[in-house]
Amino acid sequence: MPIVAIVAVPETAGSALYGMVDVLSATGNVWETLVRTEVSERVFDVRIVSAQQEPFECGFGIPVQPAATVADDPRADIVILPEVWLGPDEDIGDRYPEVIAWVRRKHDEGAWLYSACSGAVMLAATGLLDGCDATSHWGYEDLFRTRYPKVRFRPGPTLAFADDEGRVVTAGGTSSWHDLALHIIARHASPGEALRIAKVYLLKLHTEGQLPYRPLVRNSPTADAVVREAQRYIQQPMRDDHVLADVAAHVGVAERTLKRRFKQATGTTLIDYLQNLRVEEAKRALETSRTPVEEISYAVGYEDPSFFRRLFKRCVGLTPREYRRMFQGVATWEPAVAA
Repeated sequence: MPIVAIVAVPETAGSALYGMVDVLSATGNVWETLVRTEVSERVFDVRIVSAQQEPFECGFGIPVQPAATVADDPRADIVILPEVWLGPDEDIGDRYPEVIAWVRRKHDEGAWLYSACSGAVMLAATGLLDGCDATSHWGYEDLFRTRYPKVRFRPGPTLAFADDEGRVVTAGGTSSWHDLALHIIARHASPGEALRIAKVYLLKLHTEGQLPYRPLVRNSPTADAVVREAQRYIQQPMRDDHVLADVAAHVGVAERTLKRRFKQATGTTLIDYLQNLRVEEAKRALETSRTPVEEISYAVGYEDPSFFRRLFKRCVGLTPREYRRMFQGVATWEPAVAA
């Protein structure tokens, strides 16, 4: 029976921690119990491992009782780093050096490593993601770009594989621990058992990836006053073909100079920033109205609806029609009133 060590620290999100504990502990027996068939043995031996033996509280005061500490060097065939509560510019790599060292040691001993959401930040601190594909919540894209530039951060996929064997796997945003749990069960138990667990817990694979959930424009702090003013000025609706020249004239620098400084300060090009603003405006219209896609395309500055559809799909991962179908019900939802 594989021993699963789930790492917990005070910043750990309780929902991800205990959700993973619950689902993996139930693997191999909960379906059988519900359908009244012979209950088999548990598939995984699940334990919580931390830097300290004493009970502590993790995110929002949820109590945690570790089964072992990293100083005990417990055996672990599978190591999971669940979501931790971090600000978008807040690193955690230097807070728990003993945990980081233990995770790396387990990898060297042959353990499979998995992280969910911002747990990838802790995994990145081990250096095991350097030169590899990795994902996390989209909110940590800038942190990876600045603190862990050797990691090939991918904001789109729900799961990213750092190696060909799949021994190091990172999962995306908060609820993508569902995808990770199903992957772990399919890999270390069987695909059939993963399907049964999905049916019991109503877990859904996020096959659409993270792009539909990711805002294309976020406030990124920059010391460049010219770039800050360009960002402020470009927020107003700008539909003509000379937008970049207008922005450059407004901030008083040459267009080429503005493009260079903007890219250097924000990590994105000025034209991409403008396109992202327009696509975000289109997303809001799709979420809250039934305006035809062609009219939305024109309203946000694109006279060619075909080009707009291709741009939208590239940025969001869904067509405008698919995006509307996915999110309009959420934006307009109202509780049903009993008759």
